[in-house]
Amino acid sequence: MDMVNSTLRGPPGNAPRKLRGGPGTLLIGGGGALGSAVLEKMLGTGRLAPLRVLVAQAFKGTVRGLEPLPAPDFEDRALASPATARSAVVVFDRARHANGREDAYLRAEPQALPVLARWLRCQGVRHLVVVMPHSPAGLPHALRHGLANLDEQAVAEIGFEHLVFVRTAQPPGDPRADAWLQRVADGLLMQLRLMIPAAHQPVRATKVAQFVAELAAQLPASPVGSRVAPPELVWQAAQQDDAAPLVTAWLAGSELPPLMAPRQRL
Repeated sequence: MDMVNSTLRGPPGNAPRKLRGGPGTLLIGGGGALGSAVLEKMLGTGRLAPLRVLVAQAFKGTVRGLEPLPAPDFEDRALASPATARSAVVVFDRARHANGREDAYLRAEPQALPVLARWLRCQGVRHLVVVMPHSPAGLPHALRHGLANLDEQAVAEIGFEHLVFVRTAQPPGDPRADAWLQRVADGLLMQLRLMIPAAHQPVRATKVAQFVAELAAQLPASPVGSRVAPPELVWQAAQQDDAAPLVTAWLAGSELPPLMAPRQRL
């Protein structure tokens, strides 16, 4: 709970500041294996500029096309500024040992999603993508294709023009984990992978990120509504050299492109 409260408050002393350019795209969760991959793909697409990312501490160095924003107190509506962004992507990912720059990115907790979403809506965000990794075979079929809990239901009722929950299978943790119980659990999950259909198994972070970036770019022009992208869709996108046709068809409710030959590695 302390970690959640810390996330919601943000670093002390942060205040709104003038942004460069007009409303663009905001990323929350630019660290971790998945978050950093999403950040890279969003920068590379060139269609989500200006791209802003929330940071929890001083951001050293510069990245071309990226504007760091100090994380505010998400529960203080007085800090709302309708010019922050029109689109936002929230990535929930595990922390990992990395360089200081990655540590600077704000890492949100899933429990904070409703408060984050309300803050984003106050900022003028109309199009929201939420990336929610989960354990393979740990999510019932109905929940892979629908809202998984009351928090997600609350977010769906906030009033975004477009809302997409991306469900992606999360690989087991680092086998060198300190807690022996965690190591045992990860070992069992590795064995269970042999019993899980290919479409439900983890996909490489770069492929998930490619799908998320393309989704964020196309979402504003798609039919209005809330959607859930199941793990099978993310897996199918990973089989394509270009995820754009699949994303276009899925958002339009049309027939998806045929599967390409399965890849040896995901």
